[in-house]
Amino acid sequence: MTSVPLLVRPALLLGVPNRITLARTVIAMVVATYAFRTGELTWLVVGYFTYWFGDSLDGWVARRRDEESLSGAVFDIVCDRACSFLLAAAFMATYPGTIGPLAIYLIQFGVLDTMLTFSFLLWPWMLSPNYFYKVDRPIFVWNWSKPAKALNTGAVVVSLVVAGQTGAQWLPYAVAVAACVVKVVSSYRLVMILVGRQAAAPGEAAA
Repeated sequence: MTSVPLLVRPALLLGVPNRITLARTVIAMVVATYAFRTGELTWLVVGYFTYWFGDSLDGWVARRRDEESLSGAVFDIVCDRACSFLLAAAFMATYPGTIGPLAIYLIQFGVLDTMLTFSFLLWPWMLSPNYFYKVDRPIFVWNWSKPAKALNTGAVVVSLVVAGQTGAQWLPYAVAVAACVVKVVSSYRLVMILVGRQAAAPGEAAA
């Protein structure tokens, strides 16, 4: 009987970074569920903090321990969507006025950003989107540099809080639409590179 070679080392699959990803996802989703039930802003804040802090921690630990893996990157991407969708649902249930901008955000993050983020799988040597600058630096800077990640995951939520305090209801719509435009432009550039109509611009990692 011919054995099938393992493409993923079990030690990495069960490693510390993936355990952190699992833990932060479970905690964030439990808190989001509780926030959904109670409608309390405090629990929404705790849920988002757990999600954002844990998302930064698992990647940092993976790099520090040299435990980055393809399975870890895919697991992280899937868990990000699970947390984002449940937290956004709790936010919309608690504050119905946020449904419009959050719906735009979820379309952007759940569809456009997901497909764009998984595009790193087209390059077998790439472990995660964090190395996309080796393929095309502009797409990397717009989507996976540290400022871009912070804006992509937090800008809409922060703008909703600001709008609630100031009455600037146009702000979260503007932020959500801007993020959507970035994803559309990035996706178009990626497609043009893949079909050979646009030259890729590899470079160094951005801050």
